[in-house]
Amino acid sequence: MPEVKSVFREVLPKQGQLCVEDVPTMVMCKPKLLPLKSVTLTKLEKMQRDAQETIRQQEMAQSMQPETQP
Repeated sequence: MPEVKSVFREVLPKQGQLCVEDVPTMVMCKPKLLPLKSVTLTKLEKMQRDAQETIRQQEMAQSMQPETQP
């Protein structure tokens, strides 16, 4: 197999450290879809709705009771 002559020749330092530079390249990966609302936010909203509904029911119960004054 014939050797291919390269335009660049390899140069290794005789002393010191060898430094290698890496050229960043684009890497294709799967897209990451983020939810519009997090699970925690959804739970907090549900807890808030439940608490408001409970308060509303208590207010309705108090207004339905006849006011008794001696």
